[in-house]
Amino acid sequence: MNNQRRALYLSHGGGPMPLLGDKSHEEMVSCLKNIAASIDRPSAIIVVSAHWEQSSPTITSGENPSLIYDYNGFPKESYEIQYPCPGAPTLSQSMAEALKDAGIEAKLDDSRGFDHGLFVPLKIMYPEADIPCVQLSLVNNLDPELHIKMGQALQTLGDQSLLLIGSGFSFHNMRAFFTPETDEAKTMNESFEDWLLETCCDEKLTETEREKRLINWQSAPFARYCHPREEHLLPLHVCYGFAGSASSKSYELQVLNKKASMYLWSDR
Repeated sequence: MNNQRRALYLSHGGGPMPLLGDKSHEEMVSCLKNIAASIDRPSAIIVVSAHWEQSSPTITSGENPSLIYDYNGFPKESYEIQYPCPGAPTLSQSMAEALKDAGIEAKLDDSRGFDHGLFVPLKIMYPEADIPCVQLSLVNNLDPELHIKMGQALQTLGDQSLLLIGSGFSFHNMRAFFTPETDEAKTMNESFEDWLLETCCDEKLTETEREKRLINWQSAPFARYCHPREEHLLPLHVCYGFAGSASSKSYELQVLNKKASMYLWSDR
């Protein structure tokens, strides 16, 4: 895996809860800390967040983006969280050009801040907030093939020490999070997770097969139970497009009492 492009699809949990000491997020917090310790420090981080959708790919380009507390009903301290990482306008411009060169029109936004899909996991992984960050939106048509192509377009970015993070959640049925667990619900959750693990990690699959599975993810077992809407899954597609190979390491864990997973593409 020499010079492999580095990507991480993570399950970011429920709003600010991972930063508030919530017991159901302890595995997630530990996992993210371990991942950060296991890879070389990135020169910059690109985050594709499930919480930002636009009609075309849009890229933050401000020098010092503010934070967007895009959640409701949490304690006062949830709205006082700080993560003063710098932006990376030069990288933003390079990303827009890479997407345009691939036939994907992209926009720059110098006023948008960073949402919790960025600052919650990064505050756990890199608490010093000293790594430049850029956020990339999803496209609101939620086309899985387009999101893979977005990742592929970014392969032309020359800096091998970049880290692309897809910040979503491998299980994202909000009603199910707050419904008592049943054997049926557990089976549906675990069946989809098994499919996702095989899709991302099985080296016997060709990349054509892997891409086809991800494009046709709705055919997976209980796909629409686990993702009634797919915005929390599609950051994975961007990660895969960027990396272009089987995941080098997977992480299975419990988040909010559901089985979830994370996938890393990295040789260092």
